[in-house]
Amino acid sequence: MTAERLANLPPRSVKLAPSSIKLQNPVHLLLAALAVLAAVTLPLLTFAPNRLLSGHGIYLGELFSRPGPNWLLAIPALPLLAAPWLRANRISRILLVISVALFSAGLLAVAGQEAQLRSGGADSLARVSFGGAFWVLALTAWLQLTEALRGLSLPVPARVAVVMTAALPAAGLLLTGQSDSLSLLKEYHNHLDTFDLALLRHLQLVFFSVLPAILIGTTLGVLSFRSRRLHKLLFPVLNVIQTIPSIAMFGLLIGPLTLLGVLLPGSGISGIGMSPALLALVLYSLLPMTRSALAGLEQVPASVREAARGIGMSPSQLFFKVELPLALPVFLNGVRVTTVQAVGLVEVAALIGAGGFGTLMFQGMASSALDLVLLGVIPVVLLAIAVDTAFKVVISLLVRKIDD
Repeated sequence: MTAERLANLPPRSVKLAPSSIKLQNPVHLLLAALAVLAAVTLPLLTFAPNRLLSGHGIYLGELFSRPGPNWLLAIPALPLLAAPWLRANRISRILLVISVALFSAGLLAVAGQEAQLRSGGADSLARVSFGGAFWVLALTAWLQLTEALRGLSLPVPARVAVVMTAALPAAGLLLTGQSDSLSLLKEYHNHLDTFDLALLRHLQLVFFSVLPAILIGTTLGVLSFRSRRLHKLLFPVLNVIQTIPSIAMFGLLIGPLTLLGVLLPGSGISGIGMSPALLALVLYSLLPMTRSALAGLEQVPASVREAARGIGMSPSQLFFKVELPLALPVFLNGVRVTTVQAVGLVEVAALIGAGGFGTLMFQGMASSALDLVLLGVIPVVLLAIAVDTAFKVVISLLVRKIDD
C-alpha cells in the first residue's frame, strides 16, 4: 500500500473503554484534598514544656511510623479519601457517616494517647495541644458527613439524630477521661468553677436580652406592617444601630448608664457589668426580630385575609387565628437568627465586666495561653450550633404540621 493510498483512507473511529473510576462528587474531592494537604504540611499536635511556650509540632507521619495502634486511624480514613469517586447511593453515604464517626473518635484517641505519653504525671507542666492538622482533619471530616447527609434527603430531625449518633464515640472518649492529658482538657479542669459560672452568665445574658427583643421587635414589626409611615421611619434607625460596632456600642452606653445609676441609687444600674451589655444586646436584636415579624405577616396571602374577614372574624381574631399561625415559621426563623447572634455578641460583653465565656477568652489572650482562649471560644461555637439546630428542628416540625 502506497503512502498516497494510506493518506486517502477514511479515519477509523477509536472507542476507548469506559473508565470504571469516575469523579462523582467534587465537594468531597476538595475536602479530601484539603485533608491530605493539612495532614502532610501541618502538625497534628504541638508539645511544649509549659502552657505559655509555643513548643514544637508532632506530625501525623511521625505517629504512624511508631509501632502501635495509631495506624488503625487509616481504616476509617480510606472511605473518606475515596468518597469523591464513590457512587452516590444510600450504602456509600451510610459508609461515609460511619467512617466520619470512627475517624473523629480515632483522631481524638490518638491525640489523647500521645498527650498521655508526653505529658507525664499530674504535676508535670508539659502540655500537648491540638495542632493545625487536627482541626482541619476534624472539620473536613464533618463537612463530608454534612455532604453525605445532603444526598440522603432526610428530614431535619433525622439529620440531627444521625449527627448526634456520629458524635457519640468522640463524646464517649471525652466523658471517660481518655483525653484528659490534652492541654485543652487540663485548662478545663483547672478552670472548672470559672467555666460553670461563665456558662451560667452566658445563658443569662442571652435569655434576658433575647426575651425583651422578641417582645419589642414583634410589636414594632406588627406596627410597621399596619403603618407604612412607621415602616419608613423605623428601619433606617434600626439599620444605623446595627452598623455600630459592638465594642463602640458598649463604650457609648457606659456614660449614660453611669449617670442613670447616680440618679437612681440602689437601682443596680451601672456603666459596666450586665446593664450596658443587656441594653446593647437588645438594641442589636431589634432589627432581625422586627424584620422577621414584618416578613412573616407580609407573606400571608391576601386571599386568606379576605376569606377570614368574609366569615366575620374581628381584627384580633384575624391576627391570632390566621396571621400569627401562618407567620410563625418565618417569625421563629427570626428568633433563631437573633439568638445565635446574641450567643456570639455576649462573648464581647466580657470587656465591660458582663461575664460569660468571653472572660476566659480574654484571660487567655492576656496570658498568651492559646488553650485557655479555646476554652472560651469552643463552648460558644457549640452553643450557637446547638441553638441553631434546635430552632431548625422546631421550625421543620411546625412547617410539616402547617402543610398537613
